[in-house]
Amino acid sequence: MALLQISEPGQSAAPHQHNLAAGIDLGTTNSLVASVRSGIAETLPDIEGHHLLPSIVYYSKNDIPVIGHAAKPFANINPLNTIASVKRFMGRGLKDVKTTGTRLPYDFVENEGQGMPMIRTVAGNKSPVQISADILTALKKRAEDTLGGELTGAVITVPAYFDDAQRQATKDAATLTGLKVLRLLNEPTAAAVAYGLDKGAEGIHAIYDLGGGTFDISILRLHHGVFEVMATAGDSALGGDDIDRVIAQWIMQQANIADDAEHHHIRELLDIARTAKETLTLQNIAPLDIQLDDAIKWQSELTREQLNELVDPLIQKTITPCRRAFRDAGLTVNDISEVVMVGGTTRMPRVREKVGEFFKRSPHVDIDPDKVVAIGAAIQADILAGNKPDDDMLLLDVIPLSLGIETMGGLVEKIVPRNTTIPVARAQEFTTFKDGQTAMSIHIVQGERELVLDCRSLARFELQGIPPMVAGAARIHVTYQVDADGLLSVVAKEETTGVHSEIIVKPSYGLQDNDIERMLKDSLEHAQEDVVARTLREQQVEADRVINALRAAVKADGHALLKHHEFLEINNALNELLRIKQDTDIKAIKKSIEHLDEITQSYAQRRMDSAIHHAMKGHRVDDFTENT
Repeated sequence: MALLQISEPGQSAAPHQHNLAAGIDLGTTNSLVASVRSGIAETLPDIEGHHLLPSIVYYSKNDIPVIGHAAKPFANINPLNTIASVKRFMGRGLKDVKTTGTRLPYDFVENEGQGMPMIRTVAGNKSPVQISADILTALKKRAEDTLGGELTGAVITVPAYFDDAQRQATKDAATLTGLKVLRLLNEPTAAAVAYGLDKGAEGIHAIYDLGGGTFDISILRLHHGVFEVMATAGDSALGGDDIDRVIAQWIMQQANIADDAEHHHIRELLDIARTAKETLTLQNIAPLDIQLDDAIKWQSELTREQLNELVDPLIQKTITPCRRAFRDAGLTVNDISEVVMVGGTTRMPRVREKVGEFFKRSPHVDIDPDKVVAIGAAIQADILAGNKPDDDMLLLDVIPLSLGIETMGGLVEKIVPRNTTIPVARAQEFTTFKDGQTAMSIHIVQGERELVLDCRSLARFELQGIPPMVAGAARIHVTYQVDADGLLSVVAKEETTGVHSEIIVKPSYGLQDNDIERMLKDSLEHAQEDVVARTLREQQVEADRVINALRAAVKADGHALLKHHEFLEINNALNELLRIKQDTDIKAIKKSIEHLDEITQSYAQRRMDSAIHHAMKGHRVDDFTENT
């Protein structure tokens, strides 16, 4: 059900439909929902006045999940059935999930080969997508109860560094709730929407987003309502949760608590650590009173100075992606107009202090870091729902990792380079490698390295029905299209016949932890050796092409055009090239190819003469001149 807006005096008397839309910040620690009401974007509270919804779900035998504040008390009582921080597991495989923290208080189901991890609960095995869907259901209900009608759609925010699998998992969760996703919006971009519109800020801005489970840094250019992401970097497994773990580990060491403590003890220690961290945001000392059972009792305190020593290494880990983002954008910190802080973890004084030191200016902290992302998403949702047809605000996000295709020799041809503005469509033409080839395997990869084995495999599909031609004659047009949500579709088409095949890339959920950051770092560290490796592979592929072409030629007419000693010489040179191409000596391979080309020059000329003679046999010269 949609609301009707009543026109004001002096305006058009005809009422128009106002579509209900929401912006949802699906966070690691807390989630929010916001909407534009009476022209103002604001977060929506529950019936008790809470704007933040803890991203916690408790499952019981009656199969009715308890979500948010009501679920928090069960975290210590029944940790195996109370799931928190599930966002960190979205789009990840079981092996990778187990590396996201020192120890996770959940019972993961061994589900090897099935991609998405499952968590065992009394209500059945639950995937991160299903758990996130339960959180989204609560937010959807809150919005519809508050707004008094059914949502037309929602903009859901994701970390800028979420890859294709993590974005698709978020969309899948929304689909389970019946939510129409108007767009997946990068969290830093959502913050820029709220901040830029409110302040009328223009220029180049850094959005430093440190939340409960993820970190993003985005460099944005704001000009006349256009929000362009120039570069983005980050860590999809670094946030406030990690700070809580560091504090909890310190407590365990000080109190002599064993590393293999019970699940509920681990959860209780994490809660105590989180409380101490929040206390030290406003005070200099946080009291600690540990009473896990009759055998474990310990009292002490944690000072802000001690906390700073514990968290400095984690804060420093956020600075490295900042430097990479500047390098990618071709900027320095002196080019930045302002720094905007986003995410609850940026409330920590030490975070603000270290960020200020790096950027050489005090960051802006006047916007509620917990709410700004949801508010920006609500503004964008209001526009996409059609409530502001004249609004010319434009959002230009970027793709975080290059998208490419595997070519012969296991090489990667990049089709969409990283930091390309999306939505985008890019295409390249490829051809067949062998004579008579009627099918082509399309292997889609993502990453910055030159070899396929160093990149991530996203999907494979086949183009069949290619007409048999000589090698290199077919024209295969491959198009990569990335939509506004950062999701990829690929189409391959053979130009002469029009046969085509396509795939929407919905990747498996077996991804590496910190994969994007690792891949970017590797691409820089191994740049020189990658160039050498690519050159070697290209020479080896060229050697294979020469060998296959020459073998096919000799088989076709060598007996008629080659003398015995010529055949032996060519055969020896072929065998020598076969041997040398297995080595890593690029110059030797190239020299061997040149030698083979040199000794087959006269044979190639004879083949040309023979082909011309065959084509002209039975014709007059006039027959050819008349057709030209």
